[in-house]
Amino acid sequence: MSDMTRRNLLQSAAVLATAGMLPATVNAGDQKKLKVVVAGAHPDDPESSSGGTMALYADAGHEVVALYLTRGEAGIHGKSHEEAAKIRSAEAEEACKILHARPLFLTQIDGSTELNADRYDEAWKAIKEERPDILITHWPIDGHRDHRVISLLMYDTWLRAKKKFELFYFEVESGQQTQHFGPTHYVDITSTEERKRRACYAHPSQNAEKGFYVLHDEMNRFRGQEAGVQYAEAFIRHNQSGNRVLGLGSGV
Repeated sequence: MSDMTRRNLLQSAAVLATAGMLPATVNAGDQKKLKVVVAGAHPDDPESSSGGTMALYADAGHEVVALYLTRGEAGIHGKSHEEAAKIRSAEAEEACKILHARPLFLTQIDGSTELNADRYDEAWKAIKEERPDILITHWPIDGHRDHRVISLLMYDTWLRAKKKFELFYFEVESGQQTQHFGPTHYVDITSTEERKRRACYAHPSQNAEKGFYVLHDEMNRFRGQEAGVQYAEAFIRHNQSGNRVLGLGSGV
């Protein structure tokens, strides 16, 4: 493949970042309001992985839900689980305000997440009630057990729903946590990167500014280079998803 062809493919993979041009509809010209659920293991996972995309969908008039498997109970040194959960839940709610998303919490415990029949049923009940058009969650090959758990729970809901909604996977701290991630889709978040950053900084208990967002900033820039834009988020689309929703751009 020539360099010019590769460049054209990468540039075509980027979604136009302005809300009016974001092709987040079921069919061309269809103004159907979509529901997008972004499911992460902990407060800050949906924001750091997909915050720019979440903001784009919300700005385009679609409903965006940030689903958290846990409340980050083990995430603040020196705090009890109850204290940490209260702090981190409030941070997630503030981040969602910035992104114009609605927070939704499941009942698992940070660091002690489980995969069993009851947990599968809890996840299914939540997704069945939300009825998403698009579900985005952790890529399952990940160094963090909680990330793997939410990924498998969400995959199970997709199977139980008979694959009626689109299933995409996101990355977090690639190389350190997410591994073997080969994007199929990119979203140009140049216009919403500042809001994504603020949403992540709404988690001061996690030292976002000098901690996890440093790597995500590098990821946003690198994925932007791949997509031919300034900042981008990358996703993997499950290839058995129905080819209905265009909201995440063209595949590479």
